[in-house]
Amino acid sequence: MKNLKPMMFALLFAVISTQTTFAKTKTEINKAVDIALEKFKQQVPGGENFLPKTKAYLVFPSVIKAGFIVGGKYGEGALRIDGVSQHYYDMTAASVGFQAGAQKHSMLIAFLSEASLNNFVESNGWEAGVDGTINVSDWAKSKDISSMSFEKPIIAFIYNEKGLMASLSIAGTKFRRIAPLD
Repeated sequence: MKNLKPMMFALLFAVISTQTTFAKTKTEINKAVDIALEKFKQQVPGGENFLPKTKAYLVFPSVIKAGFIVGGKYGEGALRIDGVSQHYYDMTAASVGFQAGAQKHSMLIAFLSEASLNNFVESNGWEAGVDGTINVSDWAKSKDISSMSFEKPIIAFIYNEKGLMASLSIAGTKFRRIAPLD
């Protein structure tokens, strides 16, 4: 737990200081997104057939979430339209309450309608639960998602989880476009 405290404070600082970005290069982000997409296809039944049905998808290969009473999460990713990275984003969130632990996971947010994609791209900073409703998919590990119908125009998948921390909510998560290093 001693080693976890510096990471939690660094993560909290990153979440709170929204003017600062810890962006990686485009190449680093794209490489990590490629790996995360392969894991999505492996871990989510029907994932490979589902992705071409979307208008676009935003992939955060490594979202780090940590907290002890006060917590936060941070990740960087790319919005892919027709399989090509078009824009880069970071996501941040802070929380206060009963929580303890650290977790790392990947997240894929699928835009199922042109309107939801346009609203996201045209916004200058976007907050889940305020600017748009994102449904966190509660898919069964054995259910093929390519055969499922979704009621909401934006669906989030959380996968590739490591660590111990309760709650997979993305309410209050802020998404901001970043300019990665070249």
